[in-house]
Amino acid sequence: MQLIGAALFAVALLHTFAAKYFEVLAHRHPRHAGLLHLLGEVEVVFGFWAFVLIVVMALVSGGAEAVSYAESRHYTEPLFVFVVMVVAASRPVLEAVRSLLAAIARLAPIATPIALVWLGLAAVPLMGSLITEPAAMTLAALMLAPQIFRQGIPEWLKYSSLGVLFVNVSIGGTLTSYAAPPVLMVASVWHWDTAFMATTFGWKASIAVLINATVVTFLLRSHLAATTDADARVQTSQVPWLVSAIHLTFLAAVVTFAHHPVFFLGLFLFFLGYTQAYERYQNQLILKEGLLVGFFLAGLVVLGGMQQWWLQPIVSSLGPVALFFGALGLTAITDNAALTYLGSLIVGMTDQAKYMLVAGAVAGGGLTVIANAPNPAGVALLRRGFNDGSIGAVGLLLGALPPTAMVALLFLLL
Repeated sequence: MQLIGAALFAVALLHTFAAKYFEVLAHRHPRHAGLLHLLGEVEVVFGFWAFVLIVVMALVSGGAEAVSYAESRHYTEPLFVFVVMVVAASRPVLEAVRSLLAAIARLAPIATPIALVWLGLAAVPLMGSLITEPAAMTLAALMLAPQIFRQGIPEWLKYSSLGVLFVNVSIGGTLTSYAAPPVLMVASVWHWDTAFMATTFGWKASIAVLINATVVTFLLRSHLAATTDADARVQTSQVPWLVSAIHLTFLAAVVTFAHHPVFFLGLFLFFLGYTQAYERYQNQLILKEGLLVGFFLAGLVVLGGMQQWWLQPIVSSLGPVALFFGALGLTAITDNAALTYLGSLIVGMTDQAKYMLVAGAVAGGGLTVIANAPNPAGVALLRRGFNDGSIGAVGLLLGALPPTAMVALLFLLL
């Protein structure tokens, strides 16, 4: 079963890189467009192959073994990402954040559209240290979609911006000990509190975030300058401040109980009831996108649980510098939180090795869709802005390489 699990994981990884090709085939073969579109959904890939794994396990080891394995996995993170995506993307929360950033952008000594894009790529990812990375990804994606991920912007610039967004979100949550999934996996075991994270990782990550956002905004400037300030300025609808405050309270409560699914799911049901009661202040909730992302992450949990037998020996055998680059590379093919979790199981790791493992894991969090838990949320919200309505894995990898190199340089040298 370990070999079968590794093989299916490799197939799922290849499927992820080929997802964009299925969208092309869907246009060429309209008779089978429905199935091909389904196979072209990046968020469906790991859930689909996880289902295959459970079926194969039932055939090989018996149904009881398959059920026992599926129930032994922890699904708190997929559930939390689903809930926080929906709450953070609600209209009152978005308008509150947009209004704040728009007010700041109008005070900046540069064109408002350029300032808004820079804030979306820099300030919002850093906010992830407070509101968690999935919430920051959701807010940033919805803010940047009409500015960058639209017709008229060159495709290479879209991929460059997407790479910067994913990398910045991955490292933007390292100012605290609870917001970034790979940090959360080791924080309690290694006794890393928020003060430690801010002084060891946070300030370096902040510098990298500002540099990455500035470079890509500079590249985008001529395309954004064509938009008038009136077009770029967020039009605030009449959402009462009390409604926005209640939504922000729901978001804060969900984040507070991020590790207690009974509580945050209960809060989410109350939230759904509240949005139904005050429907006139709401846009359509992104339930479909959130469910797809949750399905993706749950599939990754099921498939990833079968990979410990080959991942842990690799992680435990590397020296500090090799561990950094090994973690950075392995993050591209497995969730970075799963990687640091395996590291937390290793007894006797030095402080330098611990730093290198986490630094490499968060630095590589933007290289692929599966590298960091919030990435599927960004893909689900932004893919319509790309050609064929899908995001290519190779394009994302190439777009994320420059900001990843900047982060790696700062984490190694500072």
